[in-house]
Order: sequence, then C-alpha cells, then structure tokens
Amino acid sequence: MTTPVVSIAYHSGFGHTAVLAEAVRAGAADAGATVHLVDVGQITDEQWELLDASDAIVFGSPTYMGTASGAFHTFAEASSKRWFTRAWQDKLAAGFTNSASKSGDKLHTLQFFTVLAAQHGMHWVGLGLMPGWNSSTASENDLNRLGFFLGAAAQSNNDQGPEGVHKADIATAEHLGRRVAEQARIFVAGRAAA
Repeated sequence: MTTPVVSIAYHSGFGHTAVLAEAVRAGAADAGATVHLVDVGQITDEQWELLDASDAIVFGSPTYMGTASGAFHTFAEASSKRWFTRAWQDKLAAGFTNSASKSGDKLHTLQFFTVLAAQHGMHWVGLGLMPGWNSSTASENDLNRLGFFLGAAAQSNNDQGPEGVHKADIATAEHLGRRVAEQARIFVAGRAAA
C-alpha cells in the first residue's frame, strides 16, 4: 500500500494559523500520511518541489480583511508557474482559516482556496462534518463548532496569542488532516489500480 503524501501550504501572521497547520499535520500523520509543513511566507525551491510531488495540498491562512493574507496571495500568484505546466492537476486540495470573529468572513477565504484549487485542476475535499454548537444541547467544544462545510474554520480572540486557539478548532483541524489523508490514500490506490 502506497503512503499518501500530504503537504500543508500555509501562512500564519501571529501564530494562530500555525497552530492549526500543526493540527492538520498531526491528523494526517495519524492517518498514515507522510506530511510536509510549508510556510509559504518563506517558501524555497525545494518546498515548491515538495508541493509538486504531493498527492494532496492543504491551503491555510488567516482571514484578513475578508480574504487570505497578503503573503498567501503572493504564494497563490507565484503558483501560476505550476498552473502553466498543470503540475498540480488532479491532486487533492483542502483548506483551513482563522480569524478573531466567529464569522469574520472566513467563508470567503475558503472560497478563495477552492477557486485556486479549481484553477489548478485539483479535487476539493470538504470538512465532512455536520455543524456543531447549533442546538440547546450542543457546546462550544463540539467539532466544527462554527458550522463550516467547505473547510476547517477557527476563531481566536484578538487579545490572545497562539495559546488561545480553541481546543475544538484544533480538533476540527486534526479531523480535516485525517480526512485528507484518508481520501488521498483512496485516491492514490485508485490511480494505481486504473
């Protein structure tokens, strides 16, 4: 059985998104994937090659002013070299984001990631969880407590550092990592069988 390779291409402005990237990494590794963390704010040629060789790429960024960070946008624009050669065609893709507000226009960041993935010809993997914390018997400690379907979304208070990332959001990011790794394993096995 081939071990899937999952890379997490992320930017973190104040450390909150890095906590989520590490959670995605842990979930994917727990599911048996080989995982690479790539900080797109200081990406190297070797890291571009890691992304090219991956079965799945998970995009991550804080949501600033309703979209991904400037550093992530710079990475996305630089990925056009891969677009020209179709280097990421038929890879899996997923995403996660964080902002201080419960909504904070995080959906727009996740949608930005899906369009980026679609332009590269990638296949999007959603969160695969029902929403949590949406009934009188629910709790802020539920997985997917903010109720996103497209990817993992987290809320971190703007007066707290990375230690303030909510445990349920960390667990949701771990779930995303496991899901991507599991889907990548199926995808790789299917490609090998075809």
